[in-house]
Amino acid sequence: MEMKDTVAIVTGGASGLGEATTRRIVSKGGKVAIFDLNEERGHALVEELGSDHVLFLRTNVASSEEVERNVTEVVSTFEKVNAVVNCAGIATPGKVVSKGGPMLLERFEQVIQVNLVGTFNVIRLTAAAMMKNEPNEDGERGVIVNTASVAAFEGQIGQAAYSASKGGVVGMTLPIAREFASSGIRVMTIAPGLVETPLFAGLPEPAQHALVDMTLFPKRLGRPDEYAKLVESIFTNPLLNGEVIRLDGAIRMQAK
Repeated sequence: MEMKDTVAIVTGGASGLGEATTRRIVSKGGKVAIFDLNEERGHALVEELGSDHVLFLRTNVASSEEVERNVTEVVSTFEKVNAVVNCAGIATPGKVVSKGGPMLLERFEQVIQVNLVGTFNVIRLTAAAMMKNEPNEDGERGVIVNTASVAAFEGQIGQAAYSASKGGVVGMTLPIAREFASSGIRVMTIAPGLVETPLFAGLPEPAQHALVDMTLFPKRLGRPDEYAKLVESIFTNPLLNGEVIRLDGAIRMQAK
């Protein structure tokens, strides 16, 4: 898929990895619909990047009604959708059993609902729209890129909910890619390591330093645009399908 021909929905597209992806797609001539809850930041990006190329739609990714309605609006505005990047997510750390007692079940459910159910919800509704596209010369109708995490493989103490949600994203990548193959829709997942995002910035400084020390090389936090560059590579390389790519500087997370 050529970047200039891309009409993408980017969930969580108003900040962090999603914002970097939005900026990269637009810089290459594509169009983006931002699905996010941050109205102030979303509208600011539309004003900065131009309403001809960016549309902001306030969206709870876990809401079937909101996502379905907003996908319809994207197609009405930009005439199609042929790419999706799922970046929306939350991280609510907490031990399963702490001094205060067992974790509230609602905290676990919320993370699963946003990170896993929300990702699946966007996939199912956008794929239905993509299947109506005319295929390109490779027979391709669309590309879906999901965001997991290295925590899907090496979750730390306190990450049970987050690791479960991201492990679910990893686990559904191949079966969905297999299902959508006959429709010419590719499905990929990126598993980032430590990246300079609002999620990471919320950690205490000693915890941030300890995590960076686990990274082999380069020994620093990842940059959001490095994620966006990988998204571009996935979009433009038709042989990338059904796989999870770690983007992590060879980090292997320790127990804590």
